[in-house]
Amino acid sequence: MSREELFEKLNEVFRDVFDDDEITVCDATTADDIEDWDSLEHINLIVAVETAFGIKFNMGEVNNFRNVGEMADIILSRI
Repeated sequence: MSREELFEKLNEVFRDVFDDDEITVCDATTADDIEDWDSLEHINLIVAVETAFGIKFNMGEVNNFRNVGEMADIILSRI
């Protein structure tokens, strides 16, 4: 899977979790960029991403994500 294909799929997940068809994420996207991205939605997002890509993040990874790009890097390393 290319990084571009990964982001297409991530955009679908983000749009579904946050119920917003206008969301488009990139490497630099953070929780500050998405209005409803709070701690509860973060958990829902992580579960949805894990399900979509068939992977599991460990707690250290989840706690250390600074942006969507870091999440994408880990996903790409696992698929």
